[in-house]
Parts: sequence; structure tokens; C-alpha cells
Amino acid sequence: MAELPIPDLPPARCSGRFTISTLLGMEEGGRGPYTPTEGSSCDSVQPTHLSSSTLCTRTFGYNTVDVVPAYEHYANSKGVGDLRKGRPSLADLHSILKVTEGLAVPIASLASPGHASAPCEVSAVGHFVSCLLVPLLVLCQLHIPKEALRETRESSCFQLCVQPEHFLQGQLPESTLTCLPLVPQPDPSRLRLPVSDLQHSNGLPEAGPEAGLEEAEGEPGRDSVPEPVRFGWVKGVMIRCMLNIWGVILYLRLPWITAQAGIALTWLIILMSVTVTTITGLSISAISTNGKVKSGGTYFLISRSLGPELGGSIGLIFAFANAVAVAMHTVGFAETVRDLLQEHNSLIVDPTNDIRIIGVITVTVLLGISLAGMEWEAKAQILFFLVILVSFINYLVGTVIPATAEKQAKGFFSYRADIFAQNFVPNWRGPEGSFFGLFSIFFPSATGILAGANISGDLKDPAVAIPKGTLMAIFWTTMSYLVLSATIGACVVRDASGSLNDSVAVGSPGCEGLPCSFGWNFTACTQQQSCRYGLSNYYQSMSMVSGFGPLITAGIFGATLSSALACLVSAPKVFQCLCKDQLYPLIGFFGKGYGRNSEPIRGYMLTYVIAIGFILIAELNAIAPIISNFFLCSYALINFSCFHASITNSPGWRPSFRYYSKWTALFGAAVSVVIMFLLTWWAALIAFGIVIFLLGYVLYKKPDVNWGSSMQASSYNMALNYSVGLSEVDEHIKNYRPQCLVLTGPPNFRPALVDFVGTFTKNLSLMLCGNVLIGPRKQKMPESRLMADGHTKWLMKRKIKAFYTDVVAEDLRSGVQMLIQAAGLGKMRPNILVLGYKRNWRTASPQSLEDYVGILHDAFDFKYGVCLMRMKEGLNVSRVLQAHVNPTFEEAEHPKNGTGSRAAPGTVDPAALASEQQASTIFQSKQGKKTIDIYWLFDDGGLTLLIPYLLGRKKRWAKCKIRVFVGGQINRMDEERKAIVSLLSKFRLGFHEVHILPDINQKPRPEHIKRFDELIAPFRLNDGFKDEATVNEMRQGCPWKISDEEVDKNRAKSLRQVRLNEILLDYSRDAALIAITPPIGRKGRCPSSLYMAWLETLSQDLRPPIILTRGNQENVLTFYCQ
Repeated sequence: MAELPIPDLPPARCSGRFTISTLLGMEEGGRGPYTPTEGSSCDSVQPTHLSSSTLCTRTFGYNTVDVVPAYEHYANSKGVGDLRKGRPSLADLHSILKVTEGLAVPIASLASPGHASAPCEVSAVGHFVSCLLVPLLVLCQLHIPKEALRETRESSCFQLCVQPEHFLQGQLPESTLTCLPLVPQPDPSRLRLPVSDLQHSNGLPEAGPEAGLEEAEGEPGRDSVPEPVRFGWVKGVMIRCMLNIWGVILYLRLPWITAQAGIALTWLIILMSVTVTTITGLSISAISTNGKVKSGGTYFLISRSLGPELGGSIGLIFAFANAVAVAMHTVGFAETVRDLLQEHNSLIVDPTNDIRIIGVITVTVLLGISLAGMEWEAKAQILFFLVILVSFINYLVGTVIPATAEKQAKGFFSYRADIFAQNFVPNWRGPEGSFFGLFSIFFPSATGILAGANISGDLKDPAVAIPKGTLMAIFWTTMSYLVLSATIGACVVRDASGSLNDSVAVGSPGCEGLPCSFGWNFTACTQQQSCRYGLSNYYQSMSMVSGFGPLITAGIFGATLSSALACLVSAPKVFQCLCKDQLYPLIGFFGKGYGRNSEPIRGYMLTYVIAIGFILIAELNAIAPIISNFFLCSYALINFSCFHASITNSPGWRPSFRYYSKWTALFGAAVSVVIMFLLTWWAALIAFGIVIFLLGYVLYKKPDVNWGSSMQASSYNMALNYSVGLSEVDEHIKNYRPQCLVLTGPPNFRPALVDFVGTFTKNLSLMLCGNVLIGPRKQKMPESRLMADGHTKWLMKRKIKAFYTDVVAEDLRSGVQMLIQAAGLGKMRPNILVLGYKRNWRTASPQSLEDYVGILHDAFDFKYGVCLMRMKEGLNVSRVLQAHVNPTFEEAEHPKNGTGSRAAPGTVDPAALASEQQASTIFQSKQGKKTIDIYWLFDDGGLTLLIPYLLGRKKRWAKCKIRVFVGGQINRMDEERKAIVSLLSKFRLGFHEVHILPDINQKPRPEHIKRFDELIAPFRLNDGFKDEATVNEMRQGCPWKISDEEVDKNRAKSLRQVRLNEILLDYSRDAALIAITPPIGRKGRCPSSLYMAWLETLSQDLRPPIILTRGNQENVLTFYCQ
């Protein structure tokens, strides 16, 4: 960039270069990056375009327009195409830096307290703005004591964009005041820089929450905002996940599974289950470290990765599954309490109602803990965690304590190698005695790994806490399962009677089985399968083995209640995020948060109601498999999210957690689906059915969200691959598709033209709406950026499958030339130029007339076909849009149309408005049993036939009969008709009604000839048939003029257009559409006014729309197979 001339200024002090350390906000010695240092000065005396006596803005060693990157510029960024906060465009910066005038601004000079302040003069560089472009402002840094700064903060000599307190953090001996030149501001609508972001736009670090608290404490009267509770990886994730993974299966079913499958296969079952959860944990770790994770847990991870379709459906069923899981775990606790009451004959009412009473009371207490806040909930979870640890220690201690006679009678003999060897192999029993049967029973005990991710909004650093805590929880719970199965399998035999009378001497005759070697005879109950104790029969084996049985019961209570509490917290958190995204109707009410942690109290109450509803059923055996399948469905989608994000090769997929594999994630997703069907096939079908239904709803509603999902990246990859692959395919006539560049201007200005082309290109070929913005680039580029999204949304709302593009040009013709040459991608490039007929050609400026006809010649030169559309009411409905406010384009923001002229405001005839409005929707209504008339007058390759054929295939035009008119001689009508019918049949177009026009060369009626002569009269040169040199001299500066010789040479062609108009009026007055081959004016030989007169004469006075179609002499139809 060229340097701007700046007057010489005396060197002044500056705070040094902006460097990477500035970005980090710290310098050596703990000094802030903007602390003045002794002896610091500018490196060069001669200032450049951004360095002056007031500040050296040096970025990475160079004098540029750049500033230090600001965190907010990236944190506040939105989707591509959206307005971006905090940073003006380079075009804005460039336009401001062009101005080179210096400006002197008075600035107050402050001294220490008690000293008088005197004005100071600082010369600014260029015409800078005062508040909206802080990165470009000339800053003066003055050493000002804090007291003086506070006293003069309202001084009229200063115009501050940043409050002085932002610089007063208490760690600097002096404050650095940023003062801005008081100069006029540019139009804020061009810069779009919110005032709230001004403190970030100069690259200064934002005052964090701690700084804000210090400010609040330093100023009386300002309420301090309490910090929300945030948890680390241990308290927030690991403990929470371990509690949710541990459950009643650990205490009541794992010993029984060990007896059935043996220690070896039990370990295999555990490791297979843990493999799925570990792979899912790795996928969670990768997704959660790919950007900042907010609240919403599993729903947030899946929706932001795979998009709202799958994310929304999983979020809803996952929240519901957690709510029902609250009831499941609470009923598990209530059943244990009920059993204890039964043992002591102390039932409240009856076994079923006792479960309901205990369950409702329990879930109410858990709700109270949750409503008390996350801090109390976390303390309760730690209490449950300690109880479970104590119960484990109690069990392990019990295994080494010598067995008493009572315990030996129940099958416990402490550690014995013989018992371990016998229990190492399987011993299947009962209907559930199979490997996958036991696997389906155990697997739910390995789930629960999402408990930490579900409260992601309450974690200090989710990107660190979720991976570390989840994987550590999986590791420690796996070790506990393996240790428990191995230890209890080495201590307890499979069958025992529990009777002290079964003790015998070692080696007694008639005693069978391993207990005989220990002095116990359990042969009778073993043979009769009536043993009440032992691993295979007694679910409370852990309690029997432990040193103190009630502690195991306490562990069961802790496991069930902690899991219930974790689900009670998870469900509202996930549901709250789903409600805020508004993907589904009628749920937004539950998205409101309360308190410093934004607690979803309404979500808590909804979860409470759902849980009580299922607790009152008191029989959850039917719904439990569905819940397990819902959790597995979430695991499958999390793994698929990781795989899909990796396989799309999106540059935005940059997880800081590296220990994952896309193929491992895919394997985890597939295994999760397989396990769903192994557990309960009908529940898996129900889960998939619900997911598909919710997915279909979101696909149908198309919510207005943009999360940068991997589905978007996948769409790009597919489009790119297919586009590149298409470039390798040779073109063939059979695969010809009419790919249209439509000069619509703003598409909503010419809806009939858009609807017409969109009708025959939908799901068939390319449609590109082009708009030429005429004017200076500096003025039109912001308009282009602002309007592009609005035009695209209008096309989508009208269900037109088309692209929109615009160019900025000095005139219409040069802009269209840009579009013709540059539009498209590879083989997907337009081959037909579609535009509206210029109705005002007689009153428009001559140059615009020349440009319009020149565009048609340019299209033929670039091997395009041309399609002109004319409607009696006209195509431009901008008057209607101005009469009725358009929601997309505000009245003050009407862009120029394709011809560069604005629609003139003012009072218009209501009847004319109604007529234009009706005409704009003609191609959206059913046409009924009318006709489409094709006048195939010139052999242009068949384009005139192809477009009406494609139109007739659409539902709205299906009942229309297509008629083909061709010229011929009266004495050969039958032969020529048969020849055309034969040709059309070979084209397989289905056109059977062919008419020969023998009178096409007859002389038109005199009054019509006179009307044509009057039409061209204003454009005639009236040179009296002078020689060519004289005519060229007379026509200099007005090439559109028609010489007498040109009128005479083209007389026959002119009369033909008059005659064709008469024929159209005779045959096609009531047609739905007329397609005709237009004449072609010789380039350089036919003046533009004469050619427009031909088109005007040919198409005037016709009620139906008329399509003037001319191919580029290249075949678009063929009747050969090869």
C-alpha cells in the first residue's frame, strides 16, 4: 500500500510494537501490553501512513492497517454471508485511507492532581472517524494519574469510545488514556460496527469478568453480578459419570452374570460393553474439543455437528429418556426399600402402592436438591460417591476376612484357586442363559458416560473436562467391574443351601462337587435345583460377602439415587437448549432460565411430572428397553457425528483431542446399532421410528439455523466431487440440458420471468438469476452484499431452484458480458440467455437501446441461445412492490433493476397494479385445456421445440395441447406436413398436431404496413439514398438511426414480421403460450431501432405470453441412439 503524505511531526513516546505477546495480554515482568515504558520511542522519525507522533501501530514488525487480533472478532463470528461484528471491511478501510488531508484536533493535556490542564494539539492522519473505526484512529497516549482521569472523564476536550475504567485495573501505576480526534463520522449503515464492540475493535484485550468485578467493587452503587457455579473435570464430569455408570446391576446382577458366563466370558462381556462406551467417549472428546461447547450436552454436540435434523430428534428423545430414567432409578430404590420393609413386616399399604409412595417422596426430595442449585446437587453427588466407595471397600475387606460358618453355608469360602478355576468357565442356566442374553442384561450398566457432557454449560472448561473426566470415569468403572467379577468368582461357589446342617467331613461318601473338599455337602439342592444361595441363585451375594452388609445396601441406595439425580439434572439441561433453538413448536416455554446458572426450573418441573407419571405405573419392564435403545441411539449418532465430521475433510474440524479415529468411530456407531437390535429388536424399531418422524418434521419445517454442521460440509464435498467428475464427461446431444442465465435484475422485480424459467429447469438443469448493479463499485458493493441473501431467500420462498449472482459494472452491457463469460462452474455453465422484452425501447435513451440489442449479439457471439419473453402487462412489477411494502426489500433499499433504472414512485392506477400482480403469477397457476403454439420458422437446432416440450411435462401445463406451425407452400401442404410429422415423431416429442402456413409470404394489410412505417419514422435518418460515406457522416453519434437504403433492403423482412403478427392474432389469440423463432438482425448492418421495431411488430397486441426463442445453430435434439 502506498504511504500517505503526512506532515513532519516531532517524535513522541509510544508503547512499542503490537506483538504476539500483546495478543496474549501479558509481557515479561507482568506488565500490561499498554503500559508506557521508559525510553520507548518510535523506531523511525518519519511516520508512515499509520504511524505518527501519537502512536506507533506496528503489527508483527510492519506498518500496516492491521491490528492485533481480538478474541471477540472470532467469538462473535456468524455464518458465511452474515454480518460480522467488530471489524470493518478492507474496502471501508481503503476508502478512508484514501483521504490524505491532515486534521488538527484540540486535546486536553492532563497533569497530576491539582495542576491545571492545558489544551494540546495533535495532528491526525487523514479523515479518520472518531468512534466507529478505532483501529484506524490516531491515538495519543498520555501519562495521567487515575484521580485526574476520573475528574475529567466528561471533559469536552475528549471524545472517548472506551470508558476510562477499562484501563484502570489497579495493577498499573499510571493510566493510559485513549483520545480520539473529533472528526465527522461516516455513514454507520456502511460500516455496520456496533457501538458495543468498540472496545474490541482497536485490538485491546477485553476486560474479563474479574475486571468487571473489580470495577463494580471500586464504584459504589453498582451491584456486583455473582459468578455462576462452574465445575472442574473431577467434580463435574468424572464423579458424575461414575455415579451414573454404577447402578443396581453392579450390586445385584454382576455376581449372577459371573456365575452364568464364567469369569472369562464375563470379562469379555465387560470389555465388549466398555469398547462401545470407550469409542463413544473418544468421539465425545473429539467433538467437544472442536470449538467452544455450551450448555445442551449430547443434544448440543450432535446438533452442532450433524445439524438440526438429527440433533433435534436425538435431543428430544434423549431428554425424554433421561426423564423416564429418573423414574426407573427411583423405582429401583423404592423396590429395595420395599424389600427391607417386607423383611421386617412393616409395609405401608401393599407392595405396589409402597413403591409409588416411596418413589414419589424420593423424587420430590431429589427435585428439591436440584432446585437448590447445581452446587447443592454436586455436594449430594459427592456424598453418594463416598457412600459407594465405602461400600466397595467394605466388600473388598469382606473377601479377605475368614468366612464364618453361616457364610460358608451360603457358599462363601474366601479366596480359593479351585473356586476360581470352576467359575472361570460358563455354566448356562435358564432362558437367559446365553452370551448375548447376558450381554443385553449387563450393557445398560456400562452406559451413563454422557452425564458429564449433559451439563456442559456448567463446566469451567468443557473442552478439557469432558474428555478427561469421561475417559477416566470409563477406566475406573471398568476396573471396578473387572475386579468385582474376578474377586467374587474366586470366593463364592455357584450353588449353596444356606443350611448349617449340610456340613460334612472332608471326603465323605456320596458328596459331589467342589464344596465337598471344603466340608460342605450341597449335592441335594444342586441336583434338585433348589439351592437358595450361591452366585447362581442369590442376588445379594455382595452383601453376604462384605464385612458389613448394610453398607452394601447403602451403596445400592447411593447408586440408584445418584443415577436418578444425574438424570433429573441432565434432562432439563438438554431440553432447555433444545427449547431455545426453537426447532419444535410449543416447547419454547420451557427454555427460560433462572438465576446465575440459568437453571431450567420449568424443565425441572416437566421432568418431575414425567417421572411421577412413570413411577405411578410401578411397572417399567416394558419401557426400560426403549430407554436403553434411546441411549444407544445417542451413542450411535455421536460416533457417526465424529466419523462424518472427519470424513468430510472440513477445515473447521480441528479437535484438540487427537486420540480418535474416524474408522473407530464408524465401528462404534455400527456396533451401537447392532446392540440395539440384540437388546430388544422391537424397541430398536420404535426408537428408529421416532427418530425418523422427528427428523422428517425438521426437514419439512427447515428451521432458520446455521451451525456449520458436517452435513453442510458433506454437501459441499459431494457437489465438488460431482462437479469435478462432470468435467470429465464428454457432452452429447442426448444429454443436452437448457441451462439458463436469466437477466432478472432483482428476482422479485420480474417474478413471471423467474417462474417461467424455473418451471422447465426445476430438477432438470441450471438456472442462474443475474443482476447487474450499475454504478460506482464503492457505492454498489455494500448494496450487493446486503441484498444477495435476501434475493436467495426470496427464490427459496417461491420454491425456485436457482442461484443468484450479481456484478457491479459501469453499464448494463459490460455487466452482462461479465455474467455471460464468468457465470457457471465447469460443465454447469449457462448456454441460454433469458431476458425480458424491452417495452420502453421507443422512449428509452438511445444508448440503452444499443446496449440491449448489443447484449443479444454478445450472447450469439459467446455461443449462447437467446430467449426473449414478452407479456402484455409487462414483466417488471416493481411498482407493485412499492405500492405494497415488500418484507425482503425495504422502501429505502430498493436496488436498481437490471437496466439500471429505479422504479418511479408515485400514485399508480389500482387496476393496473392488479393486472400486473395477476400477470406476475401466471406461471404459477394451472393452465387448463389450452394450447401451447410453437411457430418453428427457422431451423435453429431445435431449441424452439425443446423448451415448450419441457414446459408441457410439468403438472400445471400437462393438459395443454401443443401445436406446431411451420411455413410451407400451398400446393405441397400435405407432403410438407407429413415430413414435419415424421421428423417430430423421430424426436419423440409427442407433438402430433402440425399446421402448415401457406400464406406466410402474403402481403400484410395496408393499415398494418402503415403502422410499421409510423413505428420506425422517429428513428429514420431521411438521408434521401445518399452514398454510404455521407450516410455514415450523418449518422455519427447516433448509430441507431435507420438510413433509407437500410429500410429498402430490409423491406421484405419487415413485411414478414407484420404478416407473422397477423397470423399470430388469427391462430393463437387464445393460446396459453406462444413460442416463436425471432428474426436475427445482421450485426453492423441492421440498426438497433429497426431490429426492435421487428420484435415489436411481431409480438404486439398479443394477449398470451410470447417466447421469442432462437438457438445458436447447434443441435439440441437428435433421433439417433448413439
